[in-house]
Amino acid sequence: MYYVTRGEVILRRLGENGDTVVLQRTRQGFVGEASLVSDRYHCDAIAAADSDLHRLPIGPLIAALQQDPAFSLRWIAMLSRETRRLRSQCERLSLKTVQARLIHLILAEGDTAGLAIPSGLKSVAEEIGVTHEALYRCIARLERQGLLVRVSSRLLLAPPGALNARNLRG
Repeated sequence: MYYVTRGEVILRRLGENGDTVVLQRTRQGFVGEASLVSDRYHCDAIAAADSDLHRLPIGPLIAALQQDPAFSLRWIAMLSRETRRLRSQCERLSLKTVQARLIHLILAEGDTAGLAIPSGLKSVAEEIGVTHEALYRCIARLERQGLLVRVSSRLLLAPPGALNARNLRG
């Protein structure tokens, strides 16, 4: 298991049709935590940007979980946050349009300064399950409509009043 301190690491797997499926994207935090109770990895880890990782040996981690109830509760809380994030990702992937998926991603994983995109728009397209060409067209359309601004390596939505249910659906 690893902890990402800088950069971006994605866990991905090839789907049945040969397309890449992004299972997890970590910009700061644990990666491979599901391997804690698995004999083998079920996906590939790829550094999507220049990254620093720290390897955590599983044996001592399991021992700490068994011996330290406070540590175990913090670990459970971290896994619960990750579960909520992954549920949000599943919800996003069920949305029908590129625009709806992109806006959902920005609202769910961005902050007041928008969504950081340190590894580029192709990585964002992969994360929301669309082609990069479709994403580029969507971003250009949202920029023309005044609903989205690109600032450096961030995507920032227009003020809340500019977004309404029609905009969110695409």
